[in-house]
Amino acid sequence: MNKIADMPVNERPYEKCIEKGPAFLSDEELLAVILRTGNRELNSMELARTIITKENKTDILSIMHYTFEELTSFKGIGTVKAIQIMCIGELSKRIACTKAIHKLDFSRPDTIARYYMESMRHKEKEELVVAYLDTKCQMIKDMMITSGTINQSLFSIREIFVQALRFNAVNIVIVHNHPSGNSEPSKDDIISTKKICEAGQLIGITVLDHIIIGDKSFTSLNALGII
Repeated sequence: MNKIADMPVNERPYEKCIEKGPAFLSDEELLAVILRTGNRELNSMELARTIITKENKTDILSIMHYTFEELTSFKGIGTVKAIQIMCIGELSKRIACTKAIHKLDFSRPDTIARYYMESMRHKEKEELVVAYLDTKCQMIKDMMITSGTINQSLFSIREIFVQALRFNAVNIVIVHNHPSGNSEPSKDDIISTKKICEAGQLIGITVLDHIIIGDKSFTSLNALGII
């Protein structure tokens, strides 16, 4: 194993970051800084390269999809490092979403679907997310309301509107995924959506749409005339 300390000073990730800034670090170097150490066979740079390129993956996006169990299967990645990597991945997603969010028109089904597609289409359980919107259909906040079994997501109508009132939302959009990959609405989806719409009407909050996310496909219940 080649030790990081044996590398020329200007090639060491920490020193390069101090001298030039993090933008000049490669993906492997950035991950190596986070890892800090490797294992008995690999230094932190080599371990970072192994994590990024496993199973023919070729870029830093690969770490966004690793589970805790997959990360800890790498020699040198224990509980703390695995959690750090997962949290950095989640933080990166939230930063990217926050930067984009104020430019999006959430009255458009395709916009909503694009925004949630990558984060929801691979989920093994059904999750229901509600986007809380202002009068201009821009997002105030979104929140996961329920996480159900593979075949069922339990809708909490009360919780949906408690949060809507908390955020002073005028409109809401419901989004949930089908782990099967088929985005067609079930009978339960349709019945639950109608109940949510009726509850919203009672307190003056409009349900603009219910988007079902499949595997690279989506269905808008508004477009189907159900809302």
